[in-house]
Amino acid sequence: VRIIDASFIWTEPHSRRIKVKITIQQEAFQGTILQQTFEVEYVQNYQQCPDCAKSYTHNTWRACVQVRQKVPHKRTFLYLEQLILKHSAHKDAINIKEVSDGIDFFFAARNGAEKFVDFLKSVAPVNAKKSQELISVDIHTSTKSYKFSYSVELVPICKDDLVALPLKLAKQVGNISPLTLCYRVGTSVNLLDPNTLQTADISTPIYWRSPFTPLADVQELTEFIVMNIEPLGPRKGRFLLAEAEVARASDLGVNDTTYMTRTHLGGILHAGDSVMGYHLEGTQFNNTAFDAIEASKNYASAIPDVMLVKKHYPRRKKNKSRNWRLKRMAKEESEMLPRKQDQARQERDLEMFMRDLEEDDDIRQTVALFKAEQRAKELADAESVMDESGEGESDEEGPVIPMEQLMDEFEEMGMEDAE
Repeated sequence: VRIIDASFIWTEPHSRRIKVKITIQQEAFQGTILQQTFEVEYVQNYQQCPDCAKSYTHNTWRACVQVRQKVPHKRTFLYLEQLILKHSAHKDAINIKEVSDGIDFFFAARNGAEKFVDFLKSVAPVNAKKSQELISVDIHTSTKSYKFSYSVELVPICKDDLVALPLKLAKQVGNISPLTLCYRVGTSVNLLDPNTLQTADISTPIYWRSPFTPLADVQELTEFIVMNIEPLGPRKGRFLLAEAEVARASDLGVNDTTYMTRTHLGGILHAGDSVMGYHLEGTQFNNTAFDAIEASKNYASAIPDVMLVKKHYPRRKKNKSRNWRLKRMAKEESEMLPRKQDQARQERDLEMFMRDLEEDDDIRQTVALFKAEQRAKELADAESVMDESGEGESDEEGPVIPMEQLMDEFEEMGMEDAE
């Protein structure tokens, strides 16, 4: 029964019950009218709108976008998530599900999924494929119902990866040295030769025409100590060419082995600093592109013993609070609960991504960072006071994001905090 207008005689708060007094008249005989008055009790029920009811029902989506990347970490997905949140590209999704190697976005309509795929193409080098499945056919009207699936694969190359380019491709993109570092992944893959500061961009069509995998990733970085560094002069943006003498941190006090190498980090490295790099001397790579470089007369002699990647800052104290935080998408987890090692890996990937934001201003400009809650800031201030008074640890905590680059806190449905 839908109650339009009535006189309420009694309603108990929060009982969701309504009592209505009803009077009925009817002529029983000529000139005789019967009248009766009684009470009717209604119970109010919750009700969802059709769109909401559809979103919480299985097998109601009409289009699915499956985003995947074949890498052992999720730093790229964390960055992509921040881009999606900043531009509200996921607003039409009725469900978001996290799987082991990516994220699935479900949409009620096909155009919402296609709009989302277009957004992914505009912010990352991806390869998208579409497939469709016939659900039902109305033989009377020849109307067919389909489900659409979009498979979106991200390039498997991430920031700070060591990349061995095929010799032919290296000549096509500016005759750059085939042994390079990936210093950024935007709408294309940006590569750098640390020996000369020469850069090259691998566009999305060029990469997917002849895809290749990285030679090594950040999980294979080795810590080195800078013994001496001498700037050589050439500068390109934030990169400054320098010649450095480094030793492995694990070799200190064991042997006197040092390595001479050229680096693009001359502007931020000083003697005594820690730096992460790839130790190439004696390393065997099962990679055809690297084998071709070693066999080449022009490039074999230019392979360095060490290739430095980024400055290494001491680890943040476990209870040290940042003055900023990220917003996270509310995602549905897979049916199987993550194992302990998977949870540890996710926490590690998130910490690595947050460090990237603190250390790289270019990446930080593309995402939205928010001021931490007042209580967290007070804890951070209290710890900094302890450090200054000498009662706490005084080791360097690495770069700190200026407050003017942070946005004010706000609440929004469908988001979680990442601290």
